[in-house]
This record gives sequence, C-alpha cells and structure tokens, in this order.
Amino acid sequence: MFASVSTAEPGFRGTLCFFSKHLPRMDAPGLGRALKKLGFGGVDLTVRPGGHVDPKRVAQDLPVFVAAIRQEGLTVPMITTELVSTSDPAARPTLETAAALQIPYFKPGYYLYTFADVRKERDAAGARLRGLADMTARTGMRLGFHNHAGYIGGGIWDIAAVIDTLDSKSVGYYFDVRHAVVEGGDGGWRSAFNLVAPRLFMIALKDFFWAKTATGWRQQNCPLGDGMVNWKAFFSMLATTGFHGPASLHLEYEIPGATPEAREENTLAAAARDLAFVKARLSEAYGLRGSKP
Repeated sequence: MFASVSTAEPGFRGTLCFFSKHLPRMDAPGLGRALKKLGFGGVDLTVRPGGHVDPKRVAQDLPVFVAAIRQEGLTVPMITTELVSTSDPAARPTLETAAALQIPYFKPGYYLYTFADVRKERDAAGARLRGLADMTARTGMRLGFHNHAGYIGGGIWDIAAVIDTLDSKSVGYYFDVRHAVVEGGDGGWRSAFNLVAPRLFMIALKDFFWAKTATGWRQQNCPLGDGMVNWKAFFSMLATTGFHGPASLHLEYEIPGATPEAREENTLAAAARDLAFVKARLSEAYGLRGSKP
C-alpha cells in the first residue's frame, strides 16, 4: 500500500510534521495554511478524545479533516491515538479509516505501571499490544510504539521482548529521544536508539532539562537546543541508519499568551523557531543544505 523511499539521493527526505495538539483551536484549513506557511510538510493529527478528530466520529470526520489539510498542500503521514487494545470500540474504525485514507502510521496510547508487580503489568500490556498489532496488520496500517518516560516501554528494554515477536512490517517504534534521555541518561538513550533503529518508523522531537524545585528535581520542557538532548549526536546516529520517516515536532514547554489568540500566535512563532533548529541539524547530519520538509 505504501511506497518505499529511495535512498539514492542525499539529504533528509522524511516529512517534518507538527503535532496538532498544540493548536487545538484551529480547524483543518487553518491548520494546513498556518503550518504550510511556516515550512512544515505534514501534520501529526490527534485522533483521540479532546483531539482534532473525535474517535467516536472517526469514520465521518477523519476523511473530511484530512482532505482539507491536503487541500492546503500538506500531508498527514501519522495520527496520534489513545488506542491500547482491540476492546476499544474506536480501534477498528480508526485503523480502517486511516488505512483507506492511505495514512501510513499511527501512535497508540500508553500502558501504565502501577508498580505493584511490574513483570505482570508488562506481560498484561504485551497481550493487549499483540491484539492491537494483529488488527494493525489486517488493516494495512503501521503501529509506531512511543517510548514515554514513566510508562511501560519508556525504557524500551521492557517492551522490546514483546515487539521483537511482532511483524516488523506493521509494528515498529516511534522514538522519542527526549524521553529516552530521561529514562537512560547518556549511554541509555544511545543504546535505546541502537535497539529500535532496525524497526524505526517515526521520531518525536522535543527537549527538556532537570530542574531543582522546592518539591525536588523535576523534568522541565524547553525549546529544542536549550535542554539536555544531544541533538548533534542524535541526528548523526539517525542519518547513519538512513531514516526518512515522519518527524513530529512537539512544543511541550509553556508558551505564554494573555488571550487564546495571543497564545496561538506565540505557538506558531515557537514552532517556526524550533523547525529552523531541526532543519539546520538535519542539514548538518544528512549532508545537504535546505533539506525538504
């Protein structure tokens, strides 16, 4: 269903996407126009409760929303969902609708640790993930597992044994270097990336640092390049793998604004700044200036 990407030409050829969560008030045409103007190539679209597309109406609303974004000249190479098992009534219609629209990738939801018995909790999550993986394969979609600190799979190693048993054509990783640094520090994020590289579908781009507060050390989100992620090393490793998949830019740090309109304007300015940072690092790592969005 999905065409493969040639690696004969130099430079990054993946799609630079913006995570639509950060512009919740924008409709599809507005989202497409604003992000196109900034230089993005695609949208990482939220299809989850409270997102741009309500999963209860995914069959009706997702085609309309995606068509409007594409009309503005952008693509939708991935969607972000909260799906964790086939028992979710939104699972089948979401995957079938996205597949019909030729959206290649989706991010599932998260599996929680209660820290009562982590082996049993991991095994239970693995069983649910296997069921979702089977449905993914049947619909022709591709599942990118997101490593989020504090959840099952945040450290990669605790979920890798499960993912290793699943079809590599339909199940891979959505690698988040920010969360990998949280979980593994310097050597840990590198080994985590090495582990996921053969099955890497998408990447998330965000940054953070540890801040000492009155209640202890806390993760503090920040603009790209202001935190603890070693971007030069990360993009160098990324280029070595020949990755050309979707890259989703997140703005998880606080963005001020006295009104919703001001906050939206400041969000777009922050997106432009972080996108310029990403393009510069990709150009350095992939060896071609002005890499395409």
